[in-house]
Amino acid sequence: MALQRAVSGEVIDAAPLGSQLGEARTTALIKTSDLEVIRLVLPRERSLPSHKVPGTITIHCIEGCVEVTHSSVTMLRPQQMLLLDGGQPHALRALEDSSLLVTIVLRPAR
Repeated sequence: MALQRAVSGEVIDAAPLGSQLGEARTTALIKTSDLEVIRLVLPRERSLPSHKVPGTITIHCIEGCVEVTHSSVTMLRPQQMLLLDGGQPHALRALEDSSLLVTIVLRPAR
């Protein structure tokens, strides 16, 4: 089954999931040739191992608390955002049930 992604002009609900967070799954909200936006859902104590992407990324914590390990360790709490340069290794670990908006630039600036 193909995932539904937003199209130009469509409003995307990025509000906290609240009581639905426990049942929610990670979803790609937008994917174009230049940009991808993902709602990443991480249950408490779940982690993503160290990885990197070529383009710049932002990680915006909507709800919960996530530890991001990159060149240092950063704690993200609701309404906080982190910018990481393309190619920078990073890992995430949820300290609470969490949802985040992750924006990835797919075509790095030349």
